Amino acid sequence: MGKLKTRTTNPPSIQKDNPIYSTEDIQRIYKRTLFIVILSQTFGGAGLAAGITVGALLAQDLMGTNSVAGLPVFLFTLGSALSSFLVGHFSQKFGRRYGLSAGFITGGIGALGVIFAANINNISLLFLALFIYGAGTSTNLQARYAGSDLANARQRATAVSIALVATTFGAVAGPNLVTPTGILAESMGMHPLTGPFMLAAVAFILAGLIFFIFLKPDPLLVAKAISRNEKNITGNSESTKNFSAINKIGILTGATILILTQFTMTSIMTMTPVHMSSGHDHSNLSAVGMVIGFHVAAMFLTSPLTGYLTDKYGRTVMVTASGITLALSGIIAAISPGNSIFMVTIALILLGLGWNFGLISATTIIIDSTTIETRAKIQGSVDVVVAITGSIAGLLSGVIVAYTSFTTLGYIGTFMSLLLIPLIFWSKLKTKAETNKAV
Repeated sequence: MGKLKTRTTNPPSIQKDNPIYSTEDIQRIYKRTLFIVILSQTFGGAGLAAGITVGALLAQDLMGTNSVAGLPVFLFTLGSALSSFLVGHFSQKFGRRYGLSAGFITGGIGALGVIFAANINNISLLFLALFIYGAGTSTNLQARYAGSDLANARQRATAVSIALVATTFGAVAGPNLVTPTGILAESMGMHPLTGPFMLAAVAFILAGLIFFIFLKPDPLLVAKAISRNEKNITGNSESTKNFSAINKIGILTGATILILTQFTMTSIMTMTPVHMSSGHDHSNLSAVGMVIGFHVAAMFLTSPLTGYLTDKYGRTVMVTASGITLALSGIIAAISPGNSIFMVTIALILLGLGWNFGLISATTIIIDSTTIETRAKIQGSVDVVVAITGSIAGLLSGVIVAYTSFTTLGYIGTFMSLLLIPLIFWSKLKTKAETNKAV
């Protein structure tokens, strides 16, 4: 990329600390950022898929019981909670480049730890490594914000969707590489279920290096400079007041939507491989990989359409669609036997699609409700709560299935997802009332 041109209406000292970017500069950085996000997320998706696909099976195999099958998801989503906070605050202070690259590389180190721990059969080290591996999963989701830093209000959902769809290639390929990577691991004298984590280690580290090397200039730092310039130009004008407003109702609503969709998706997804496998028989591993592959494709491949619909028809419509789709998924999962590949696949596709609707619409609501001065910190803090929800869902899902059934888990997911509909209409009415009161 060529050197950016800046207007020189300010003295050099001010210009250096707070450059003024032309419209052409902003569009150039925006497009470059989206390209780098796409490139990095292609690798990041492959790393994300490892823990989803075989994490529960690995714990089940090493510990010899189904009741702890949800523990890996609990651990790496708990690790993702801590890293979400750190990546968000680090990004707010130093920019997306440093925050995202550090998160991905840390996740890669965690994947290497999982490989080592599984092959020496060290359960304690395995749990620690899974916790660290969670940094990669959270960073994969946090990267969705990078593309939206320089997007206007009518582009935000689309920008988020581009970041998510970039995850599709790696995320779909990852589960379908379970058997080949397992064969590779076994040929090297290692536990076959560590094969996907070999892929995850390489993928996460590459994703981090791409952000570190190529995400220049940093979109968040550029957006901050634009914000400062806007305030300097407009002073105390109405546009500045609108620009600086934080909508607490919107933040709360967006966070709650993310929590409910994450709980529903994580709990059902976590136990699906165990539901499809009987005992310690992993002969159905290829089928498990295929089902999870379709699920992950639905999670990410539909993103451009979701982004377009969210920008065109609004956040309320897509949140409602999320609740209905997730509810259908829960019902189908509840009534599907584990050996019915077709029915389980339909349930998991709807699960991924409903999650996608909720994630993009809720993420856009949060972006709409924050300012650039605090956005990364708020985004990171929200993702902390979402990750903790995912860890609880992962842990409880194993316990629920062990002591009741997968059917019960499906109906619980249905109930949780239906809460989205009254929530979004309450938020709309509450926001309207607050606006009228302010006027």
